[in-house]
Amino acid sequence: MRDARAELAERIAGEVTLSDDPGATLRKWREEFGVAQTTLADELDVSASVVSDYESGRRENPGIRVVSRVVRSLLDIDERRGGDRVRQHARVLSAGFDKDVVYDLREYPATIPLSRFYDAIDAETVVSGGAETIAGHTVINSVEAIKRLSSEEFYRLYGQSTNRALVFTNVTRGESPLVALRVVTPTPSAVILQGLEGDDLWEHAPALARADGVSLATTSASIESILEALREFP
Repeated sequence: MRDARAELAERIAGEVTLSDDPGATLRKWREEFGVAQTTLADELDVSASVVSDYESGRRENPGIRVVSRVVRSLLDIDERRGGDRVRQHARVLSAGFDKDVVYDLREYPATIPLSRFYDAIDAETVVSGGAETIAGHTVINSVEAIKRLSSEEFYRLYGQSTNRALVFTNVTRGESPLVALRVVTPTPSAVILQGLEGDDLWEHAPALARADGVSLATTSASIESILEALREFP
């Protein structure tokens, strides 16, 4: 089996190199690793303004040597912090979900505002959590997921990042998805419950979301229209 660190390095470098906006993709991965610009700059032995210039596009697109140094630095920082990101990547190298359980699982080339995601699927905020942006989404058949997935498989719904929106479809009261997520650590940035209005929420659902710092929203849009809206997203 290939080394998980090498697999992740290859994934990041490939995504940055192929991106239409390499700077934004570099920023997305830096944020995914929870690394400040100043920390990355220290690791690279450059000023923070250099990192900022690459991420904003003020400098010309970074070449493969720059990308390689950034990727290696992010992985080195993660390793010193305990290697959580690499371990997470190793757990999700192969998602292996059936299409009747997971309708869509996507990573974005750059983080996007959570509000923009809500607009795309016609969702209304119930609870505002701590995250303002997301780096991906997963659309899940809530009934089949709860019936068939173990806690480890629930974790794999996060794809490459927990900084994402989980859309649970065919929800009737909002209780089961939130209770199921309580056995999984960490939590996602946002949960969207499809198939009910805010007034139909299980009475304790908002309290659970607030306790976990998760943004909670509902949408009455059809599954088909959600998948259509997300097909070309972001």
